[in-house]
Amino acid sequence: MEPDGGGVVCEAGCSSRVARVASQFGLPRHVFGGGVADPIRVRLGAGRITALVGPSGSGKTTALRQLEAKFPQAHNVDRLRFPRDCPVVDAVLPEKPLADALAILSGCALGEPRLWVRSYDELSEGEKFRARLARALGLQAGSRVPAPLLCDEFCAGLHRRAARAIAYNLRKLVTRLGLNLVVATSNDDVLPDLQPDTLIRLAGDGRREVLERSPVRRPLSLARRLHIAAGSKRDYAAFAAMHYRGSDGLGFVDKVFVMRLGIGGEPMGIVVYAHAPLELALRNKATRGRFSGNPARLNRELRIVRRLVIHPDLRGCGLGHRLVRETLPAVGTSYVETLASMGAVNPVFEKAGMQRIGQCALPREQQSALEDLRGLGVDPLGRDFLAQISRRPRVRRLARRMAYNWYRATTGCGQRRARRQTPQALAQTVRGLVGSQPVYYLWHRPGGCTDQGDNVRHQCTAATRLDRNDTRTSVRADATDRNDTRTSVSADTTRPKRAANFSSRGRPNVDDTGHTRRSKTPEAPRKYTRVSKMGGPSWRRNTTRP
Repeated sequence: MEPDGGGVVCEAGCSSRVARVASQFGLPRHVFGGGVADPIRVRLGAGRITALVGPSGSGKTTALRQLEAKFPQAHNVDRLRFPRDCPVVDAVLPEKPLADALAILSGCALGEPRLWVRSYDELSEGEKFRARLARALGLQAGSRVPAPLLCDEFCAGLHRRAARAIAYNLRKLVTRLGLNLVVATSNDDVLPDLQPDTLIRLAGDGRREVLERSPVRRPLSLARRLHIAAGSKRDYAAFAAMHYRGSDGLGFVDKVFVMRLGIGGEPMGIVVYAHAPLELALRNKATRGRFSGNPARLNRELRIVRRLVIHPDLRGCGLGHRLVRETLPAVGTSYVETLASMGAVNPVFEKAGMQRIGQCALPREQQSALEDLRGLGVDPLGRDFLAQISRRPRVRRLARRMAYNWYRATTGCGQRRARRQTPQALAQTVRGLVGSQPVYYLWHRPGGCTDQGDNVRHQCTAATRLDRNDTRTSVRADATDRNDTRTSVSADTTRPKRAANFSSRGRPNVDDTGHTRRSKTPEAPRKYTRVSKMGGPSWRRNTTRP
């Protein structure tokens, strides 16, 4: 066979092999370059998203390369270099406040604190894409040069549920930060949440369709399928590993509500309401000491949000405050409080209708133990704190005391639990207590009443209590009447008896004007009559009968 001249370039700008394949299979000449026939014109601007949608090989990647060549300052997520030995939280907006960096990380479905402190090499492939996307968004937000942010195969390797959530959060971030994003994808399921300003559909044969539309603010597309129902403490086992305090106890749980993807479907979120600790300084300040020293009222009128966990795939989409807002009236108490370490970063409880009271300071007992540790030259936030606990018994006792005070205040039992902790777990607990300054939130039911079902139950309970009080009052009144009767009887023995003020049938012998009428019962006949004689008074026996 004759050689096909694989390395020879024809006059048309392609090799002989390409020309033979094109002529044999009837391919058009514009596909020789492996892309689109004409360059795609993209309208750039602050807060705009452009989406290139089409099947594989339709020219999406070629169009992004053309944009990257035209804008050298553009950041391509696929080719973005990520610092290897740097934690993820330090690589996103390093010169901005921590809250801004955490907002971008949460918007890219990296809302777990344990992922924030990991390096890039410790992440999975899906987490690496989200970390690069967050870093690119941070670089684009801090850049003064108007250049687009490019992302090829947008969320192709992620779970479609997570892809929708990222698209929803990107729409919010691009609008709020004034960014310019151009994405290429072959999946249409992200478009309702991404809401691109410009949608370019590529057919793969040179044809294209350009649609311009304005984004509309609306909830996540999956939100309509979410269903909230009552659960139990066993449901929290599936979410314990997703919470940054997964090893801590829940205390005395009262009610649990689960958010599922459809009725009886996969759980997507959970909120746990428990009985509150006995004393909190900010609570006493907000309620003017209503619950101070009154545990019975505390157990009757107040609960605490012990846990609020949303699946990592759907974080940042507004599902947390929806779960809290819709379940607060179903708790059945007049007050609900919570202590949230994430309150300084994510105002989820404020969006749910709770009032921010203030940030908690370290309690006096914990502050005293912390000063004792520092007096021994020990820093709980230092790298050698674990070694200090393992090597020095006095440091270990102080650390156990801090853990015991915390568990006693939150769960009611702490001595045995603090004693069973390993040095590593003890060091983690103390570091969490020292470094965490949670925000205190309080919710008060409008009008102080419960929902309809609980309101009816409470009204019945209140009516029963009133009936009992009335019964007790009547019993006391009867006893008082009896005492008065006894007193009158004893008083009547000292003076002549009078006709009773009641008729023979037991009804009051009183007329319409309120005056006592004479009794119709005849008096008993007297046996003796007193007569007067010369020798003095004497008694005569009566012989007449009535």
